[in-house]
Amino acid sequence: MPENINVEPLTTAAFAPFGDIVAVSGDPDRIINGGRCGRWHDLARLICAPGGRLGVSLFRSQACKLPMMLQAVERHQLGSQTFLPLQPLPWLAIVCPDDNGRPGPPRAFLATSKEGINYHPGTWHAVLTPLAEPALFAVIDRIAAEVDVEEHTFDEPYLVVSAER
Repeated sequence: MPENINVEPLTTAAFAPFGDIVAVSGDPDRIINGGRCGRWHDLARLICAPGGRLGVSLFRSQACKLPMMLQAVERHQLGSQTFLPLQPLPWLAIVCPDDNGRPGPPRAFLATSKEGINYHPGTWHAVLTPLAEPALFAVIDRIAAEVDVEEHTFDEPYLVVSAER
């Protein structure tokens, strides 16, 4: 029987070990463009190892339905990876702490259409997990000739069971 993972709210404190939340909160840090634009400045620490460059891609993903089996995760050691939803839909950011080079127990965070995330390099995470369609995301990550993905399949899958907020 798979172990259950309950979905939890996405908060800055809970998500900090895995990355940054990219969202508007409170008043802008700066007012720019002759007073016409508010800027929430430097919300994510984007990282790109030498030999690559940061690029912007668009991902279109099929929706997942809960409960869902989590069978594998992946990580990227050479750069951060940012996901920004482009449609009004909920989605999950599923992450695992690193446990001596292997993923530890998964955690699932419920994000809204107004919340993006930036995974820090080396963060174990599930593939893109939207909960509705059409699911279009802007993704900012390292572009390079060499493949930077390490995948891990769990011996026993986990069951993601709820998305209550």
